[in-house]
Amino acid sequence: MAYYQRIKDLREDADKTQTDIAKLLGTTAQYYGKYEKGDREIPFSRAVELAQYYHVSLDYIAGRTPFKKTLAEESLKEDEITLIQKYRNLSEKNKGKLELFLDQLLSK
Repeated sequence: MAYYQRIKDLREDADKTQTDIAKLLGTTAQYYGKYEKGDREIPFSRAVELAQYYHVSLDYIAGRTPFKKTLAEESLKEDEITLIQKYRNLSEKNKGKLELFLDQLLSK
């Protein structure tokens, strides 16, 4: 999905007009409409503004993920984030061992 469809969907979900979002970005509704149609590439700084406004990640706007927020933004606690980072650094073999160990812990 192209980014322009995402920004259109986000705008519509927020019940905003192109004029509303254009004012937020400091441009005209006509110019903003070109972003939504894909006629103009949206500048990075404006994509950042939209991500902040809609409380979504840039990856979501870019269509790189179906998730609106990153794991870190999904209200994970600091220790949970640390565990995920450690898990990602494990070899595939050790990930399997860890999963078996967790299954054993959870079954007791």
